[in-house]
Amino acid sequence: MLTKRKRRAQRWGKHRAVLLLTLGLLMIFTITFPITVKATTSVYTMTAFTNTSESNMYIYESYNAKHYGLLKGPAYTPPAADLIRDPSIMKHTDGLYYVVYTTNWSGNTVGIASSPDKMNWTFVRNITLSTTTPIAHTWAPEWFKDTNGSVNIIVSLSPGNYENFKPHVITASGNNLASTTWSAPAVLTGLASNYIDTFVVKTGSTYHAFTKNETTKYIEYATSNSLKGPYTFKGTGNWAGWGSWVEGPALIQLDNGSWRIYFDGYADHKYYYSDSADNFQSWSGKQEIAGLSGMVRHMTVLKESGQPGDIRKLESFNVPGSFIRHYNYQARIDASVSPAEDAQFRIIPGLANAMGISFEAMNYPGYFLRNNNGNVVLVKNDGTAAFRNDATFKRVNGLANTNWSSYSLFNNPNLYLRHYDQVLRLQPVVTALDKSDATFREITP
Repeated sequence: MLTKRKRRAQRWGKHRAVLLLTLGLLMIFTITFPITVKATTSVYTMTAFTNTSESNMYIYESYNAKHYGLLKGPAYTPPAADLIRDPSIMKHTDGLYYVVYTTNWSGNTVGIASSPDKMNWTFVRNITLSTTTPIAHTWAPEWFKDTNGSVNIIVSLSPGNYENFKPHVITASGNNLASTTWSAPAVLTGLASNYIDTFVVKTGSTYHAFTKNETTKYIEYATSNSLKGPYTFKGTGNWAGWGSWVEGPALIQLDNGSWRIYFDGYADHKYYYSDSADNFQSWSGKQEIAGLSGMVRHMTVLKESGQPGDIRKLESFNVPGSFIRHYNYQARIDASVSPAEDAQFRIIPGLANAMGISFEAMNYPGYFLRNNNGNVVLVKNDGTAAFRNDATFKRVNGLANTNWSSYSLFNNPNLYLRHYDQVLRLQPVVTALDKSDATFREITP
């Protein structure tokens, strides 16, 4: 009996040693390697020309399809003194981004440019269109990728005098957009003469066309069971409450399933959006695009899902109900934050080291919380190594509560993000109060 007990004790001793070693390694791993980003977000990329230039394209990004920050501008200037009005963006099966655009006020061509990263663009080609009747004006081309895999361009053609525009569609015969041939323009039947800026989306087997009535200046709505029509109008005049003298509709579907339409209120020099949660039957009141209304013109938006990033609010441990926010580009904590997006950050893999994290402002894409001699400020990423280092943090278990989180500067782990007199700083933590000031809870907005 004594021998059996000794054997059991020896076995338990070995198991205990292994268990302790495993726990120790786990603790070392947790301390050495910070908790990294888990979730993903959608990224919305806007291509537009502006009131100041119809020869340069500007690229903007957003994480909620409302607040857009400049990614690059000018990002592309066409060759041969061409214009780049009405740029429409898509991502193709070859992994490249493409824009198609209006090349001139008059003529029968549309232009195409491509980019591997949305930052650096290269001219691809001009496509020459021809029909049995003369083409004097070729405007507002829009990509449309059908569910059968075909790549199409919806384009407005006029025989002359900037009148009697009709929407047409051309279809690529192959996948290489640099060399493929395109079908002859075919009219979208049912959309009467003098409709322009036609944008098509598809749900199930139904094609939904949003198109500007160039006579009445309203954006109207029609549906069809075929891309080429015939289309039947479902909403005419001021059916959606957007008013007249609006143009350039572009649509995207949001993460919650509702649809957002953007349009150019060119008469009052503003750019708007409106939402529908019931499959285009009713729409919310139009809202201006913050920061870009009055500057951007006829544009489209590309939605890409699955980009790394956690959208979070960061609540103070010892000042419950107060959250980290930016105010005049200074980071601080406040209880009442308006607008609410000032207290929302996209937590992404660290700019300097993917094992760390960086905090990007939800409503200022491209702007990050950064160390500035111990102060924490919101600054646009300038792409330098110094910026990346100063904007990268290590997420660890909360110093005052291990169920919460604390954040040290990645390249100086002795400095922690903490609030002091409501202002955020990077400082060493020593006292219990310091640790409480440096502890936060991540909350999904």
